[in-house]
Amino acid sequence: MPIQRVCLGLQLFGDTVGAVLRAASTITPASNNFMSAVPIPNRVRCCLIGLTLLATISAGAQQNVPPPAATESGQLSLDQVLAKLQENNAHRAAALEQFEGTRIYRMEYRGFPSDRDAEMVVKVSFHAPDSKQFSVVSETGSKFVIDHVFKKLLESEQEAWEGDNRQRVALTRQNYDFELAGYQTSADGGQYVLTLLPKTKNKFLCRGKIWIDAKDFAVVRMEGEPGKNPSMWIKKTDIQHSYKKVDGFWLPAENHTESLIRLGGKATLSILYQDYKIVKATSPDSATASPKGNGSALDGPNQDSLWANRLIGIGPR
Repeated sequence: MPIQRVCLGLQLFGDTVGAVLRAASTITPASNNFMSAVPIPNRVRCCLIGLTLLATISAGAQQNVPPPAATESGQLSLDQVLAKLQENNAHRAAALEQFEGTRIYRMEYRGFPSDRDAEMVVKVSFHAPDSKQFSVVSETGSKFVIDHVFKKLLESEQEAWEGDNRQRVALTRQNYDFELAGYQTSADGGQYVLTLLPKTKNKFLCRGKIWIDAKDFAVVRMEGEPGKNPSMWIKKTDIQHSYKKVDGFWLPAENHTESLIRLGGKATLSILYQDYKIVKATSPDSATASPKGNGSALDGPNQDSLWANRLIGIGPR
C-alpha cells in the first residue's frame, strides 16, 4: 500500500538525517566533499510496501465480519461497510491478472545542510499473483536521492511481497480499530468516511481517515500520519493519497507526503501514477476470489503506500 511505501521512505529518510548530522559534526566548513564522509544506511525494511494498496486487500487477510442491519437513515453500518470492502477487494484482486503503468517519483528538500531535488520515472509491470518488474526510464537531480532513496524503495517493495509481510500491514481488524466517522456526498457519488486507529504503535501502519466509495466499496482517498514516528529526526509527517478508477479497478493516482525535520528542514515527496494499461483481466463482478486472495494485487502503489521520505543532506548533484 502506498502507506507502507511512504513509511518505508520515512524510515530511510530518518536514517539519512542521522547520517548527515553525524558527518556534519566531523567535517570542517571548508570541505568540498561533504557527502563523501556520510555513511550510507543499509537498513531497508522488507516488511513494507508502499502504499500495500488499501483498495485491494485480499479476502485471506481480512477477518469475517457478520453484517448487522443497516442504520435507520438507509446508510450502512460500520460492519456492513467493512464486509463489503472485503468482498469487493477480494473480487478485484482475483480479477486483475496483469497491468502496466508509470510512476514519477519527486523529492524536494529545503534545509540543512543544503537544498536538494530529484526525480525518477519508472515503468511498472505487474503479473498476478505477486510479480512486479521495474524499469527506470529517466533520472534527474540529486544522484544520492535517486540511488539511496528511490531505488531502495523499489528494492524494498519487491522484498515486501515475501512471507506474511503484507498481512502485518493490511487494512484489517487485526491491525486496526475502525470507527464510522460519517457519510459525504460529492459529484462522484457518496463516500463513507472511516477513522483508522492502529492497534499497535507500528511505523508501517497509518493513523487517520479513509474514504470508501459507496457504490464500488473501494478506498478512494486517505489522509493521516504513520502510527509511530519512523525516526527521531522527523518531527511531523502528513500523508495524502488518492486513487482512481481504471477499467473497473481502483489504482493509485497520487501520493503527497510532507515531513518537518526537527532542525527546521522540510522534505516533500510526491509519487504520480499514470499511463495505466490493463493488459489482462476478467470482470471484477464475475471473478471468484481465491481463499488466500492475491494480497495487494492492484498495488501499482503504496502504491503503494503510500503511498516516502528518505531525504536530507543529499550529496552533490
